[in-house]
This record gives sequence, structure tokens and C-alpha cells, in this order.
Amino acid sequence: MSTETADSHCKPIIYQLLPRLFTNYCEAPTVGGSIEKNGSGKLNDINPTILKAIKDLGVTHVWYTGVIEHAHDADYTSFGIRRQNPHIVKGKAGSPYAICDYYDIDPDLAVDVPERMAEFEALVERTHKAGLKVIIDFVPNHVARQYHSDAKPNGIEDFGQADNHEMFFAPGNNFYYMTRQQFAPHIDLGSGSDAYVEFPAKASGNDCFTAFPGVNDWYETVKLNYGVDYGDGSRHFDPVPDTWYKMLHILRFWASKDIDGFRCDMAHMVPMEFWHWAIPQVKERYPDIIFIAEIYDVALYRPFLAYACFDYLYDKVNLYDTLRAVETANHSAARITGCWQTVEGVGHKMLNFLENHDEQRFASPYYASDPARAVPSMVVSTLFSTGPMMIYFGQELGEPGTDAEGFSGHDGRTTIFDYWSVATVRRWLNRGACNGPLTPQQKKLRGFYRTLLRMANEEKAIREGGFFDLMYVNLENPGLNPHRHYAFMRHADGEALVVIVNFGDEDSKVSVNIPRHAFGVLGFPEGVDPEASELITGAKGGKTFASSCPFVAEVPAHGAAIWKICSDRIEPMRPAVAQKRNAVKKN
Repeated sequence: MSTETADSHCKPIIYQLLPRLFTNYCEAPTVGGSIEKNGSGKLNDINPTILKAIKDLGVTHVWYTGVIEHAHDADYTSFGIRRQNPHIVKGKAGSPYAICDYYDIDPDLAVDVPERMAEFEALVERTHKAGLKVIIDFVPNHVARQYHSDAKPNGIEDFGQADNHEMFFAPGNNFYYMTRQQFAPHIDLGSGSDAYVEFPAKASGNDCFTAFPGVNDWYETVKLNYGVDYGDGSRHFDPVPDTWYKMLHILRFWASKDIDGFRCDMAHMVPMEFWHWAIPQVKERYPDIIFIAEIYDVALYRPFLAYACFDYLYDKVNLYDTLRAVETANHSAARITGCWQTVEGVGHKMLNFLENHDEQRFASPYYASDPARAVPSMVVSTLFSTGPMMIYFGQELGEPGTDAEGFSGHDGRTTIFDYWSVATVRRWLNRGACNGPLTPQQKKLRGFYRTLLRMANEEKAIREGGFFDLMYVNLENPGLNPHRHYAFMRHADGEALVVIVNFGDEDSKVSVNIPRHAFGVLGFPEGVDPEASELITGAKGGKTFASSCPFVAEVPAHGAAIWKICSDRIEPMRPAVAQKRNAVKKN
């Protein structure tokens, strides 16, 4: 049982999209194609109709991924933008996380390149007018190997501009240097005038402190120095490192653009002391801005909330990994109980998801293959806590991620490295009209997502209520299979939701025991609700809601049942009636 409370009366529902891919309407992109061949979505293309359709899903925030200028293969030198050497660009479009100018908008996303910042500011304004909030990436751990800001404000020094290149580590340096060694990764760096030459070599972003990173290292990025000497483990935070000041200025720069939050990439690779120092200073000027940490260590969850001052954290290695194992590896659904236990007391700070740009699409052959199977995982992820839920563009349409787009290849993911067009999204968008043809399966799936995500804020029990796990009294219950079924309740102010999900391949009639003390927690009398309603299908019917006999629900294969019960409609059961009902169910 958990008794978490929410920080506000809104459960954040986040829609992640890459503008470069999202509104790219190229109908026949070619593998490894340039921007001239394959095109690129533009910020201006994300129109009010699209934003209205996104909001209609139940979304509260849009995370625009890849808006800050990153290394890419396109040539914008005529606009005063330094070109990146293509040998150290992953794919043609490059990684959104290889930032080459922290103070600029990626020119690929602009209709009028000189007006790219104004086009971003207009998108922020449109998004707000649609009733949605804006999240962008902050990439603190690394930069593109050829970092150079063409757009930095007056008085701002580039990273590495004043570094001592003769030192592996110096407290005042922005980078780490492999002294007297040339950068020589296990990739082709070209030859002659087209070659990429770096001397001395800088450490790569994945804490690869060598001049010879491999192809699976983040060779296109350079690790930033926050005052940690990785040679001897010593930490040098007094005086405050130069990198800290530079990053604080960048955070304030983007916060001044009226955005509503930062998703902080690989936040755990940066010292917590920096976050403890920087986030309060940003919030001093912009008190409503939120910080979300991408983090992959459960042991760091509580310190990153309490000390590092983050508002929310990814719960990837806890809930996401568990749900994936239940879905793909036939692990027991009963293991989900351990997920809320792991984050008890901070569950409302956990951001849940089934897809994002790093993970394989749920409908891909590498995951579940069938997007309809997402229902139980989505219900658990969305209803588990008052914390944020995130979906990835196209997830609601069952995008399978089966394209082999170029650098990323056929890996079950939607590329973040190449110019590409996502067919399912392109057809639905219909060049911004949001009325493109959908298959019956896609319509049903999107309808489910809309119902579930809107439910998250329409139902107080989900939006700000408590959580009660039902598995501990059902592990030996023959009416519930703990390996394929999972049951819990959400509750608030005289309302309870009984949630039962089915990861199995067969429709199930599930009987759930509810312990007597649960009614004390809920503030409910034990009784029968003759007007209980199922929130996915809209079905209504009488339900026994008592400790003396199980709560029974029909749950389809790879489906869920969410029954809402209100205490003011419960009729207290007489003992004789309860005994009779129990006898009937046993028979």
C-alpha cells in the first residue's frame, strides 16, 4: 500500500516529438539521404490544428526533441553557421545530443534560416495558446566534437576557448585532454583536406578517456569537465568551475524563452553538486520551470530528488524494465509490486513511459510486435502514480519502427540520426490537417490512448489520489493468475478505481480479493455498488465491493478493466447477503 500525494492538481502527460521527423512529409525517403533528398520537418509546420489534436489525446506538455543546434551534415555556411566535418557526424542529420551551439536553433528546422530563433519562439507561443506546455532538452554532459557557437551572446566564451591543452585535467578546463595524442577512433576520419584532425584528443562523452574510442562509444561528442578529476577521483568545486557558470547561463538563456521545463540528458553523469547549485538559481528567476532527469540508477533516485533538486526522474530501470520483462520474457506480473515498493514515498516524482527515442518501439519485432498488446503496460504506467506519463510520437498509432533508415539501421527504433519520414505519422497528419486515413486497428488504438490519457487528469483518484496494491492478498487466489494478472486500486475522496490488467493471451474472468483494512484506507463502507462503471468501455453494472467476497471482472487478453466505485452509491451489505453471495461465487 502506498499513500503518496501529488505536488499539484495536474498529472503531466508528455508527448515527445522530434520536429525534424514529425512533420517531414517526404513520401519516399532514401536510406542515408541528405536533407535535399529526404527533407526535414519544420517548426512552422507544427500548426494549431496539430497542437489541438495532440492536446485532445489528454496531453499537457510537448517535449520538442532536437531543437537546439547539433552536429549535422547540411551546409549552412552561407548563413554564417560553421559546417561540421561529416566524418564525426552520426548519420546525415546527426544526433540531437551532439550539441554544437547551445545558443542556437537547429537550422534544419527553420523555413527561413536567419529567423530560426523567431520561428522557435512562435512555436512556443502557439503551443501555449493550445493549452500545452513546452519542454526542451538540456544536454549537460557532452557537446559535439566541433563545438562552436555562432550565436552566443556578447561576452560569452566558447567551451574550451581558454583551456590548458597540456593537462588531462585542470579545474578551470571545460574538457579533458589525452595529452600529446591525436584523436584516432575506430572509424574513418577521411583523408587529405576532408579529414577530421583533433590534437590533442579530447575524452568522449560516455566517460571514454582515451584517444581511441570505438564505434559504440559516443565518439562524436566530447565529455565536459565539471571539476571531477577522473584520474584520481578528486573533486574540485571550490572555486566554482567555469563549466558550471557556462551551463547556468545556458539554462537561464532558454528559460527566458518562456519554456516550461528541461529534460536533462544523462543527468547522473554530471555531479549532483552542480544540480544542487544550478537548479535553485534558475528557479529563483523562473519558479514554475520543471527539471526532469534522465537517470538509470535506482540508488540515485532519492538523492537526485532531495539534494539535486529535480522535479521528476525517469523510472526506466525500475518500472519500464519490469513491464518489458513481463511482456517479452514471460516474467511474473507479480514483480510489478516491487516497482512501487522501490519508489515508495517518491513515486509521484517518477516519469513513466513505454517508448522514447532511446528505446525500441513497442510494436517492433524486437519488443511486442503487436501495438494492441500495449494496453496492460500502458494502464499500469499511466495509473501507477500521480507522476508524469510520457508517450512518443506515433506510439498512439502503433508505429512499428521497422524502417532501416541509415546510421541506426533496422533496430526497432525510429532514427534520431537521419533525415526521415515516419509513415504512420505522416499519413495521420495529412500535411497538418490531422485527418489522414487510419486503419480500424489504428483508430481503436488511438481511441484507447485518448481514453486512458484523458482519464489520468479527469479522474481525481489518478490525478492526485492514493495507491493500494492488491497482489499480497491474491498470490494464492485461484481466481487470479499472479504471473499474468496484476491488480491494484487508486482512490481519493470517496472514489475508488479497481484496476486489473491481463498480460495473458486469453480472455479472463478475474476474481480479486480485497482485504478488510483497505476499506478503512479508502474510507468506504463495505457493500455493493449497483452503478459501478468501467472507464475504458463505458460499461455499467453491479459489483460486489467487500472483503467477504471477491471483486469479479472480465478482462480481455492483453487488456485491462478499470472499474470506478463511488462510496455515496454503496449499499451496505447485510451479513446474510454477504454470505449468500460468497456461496454463489464459490459454486
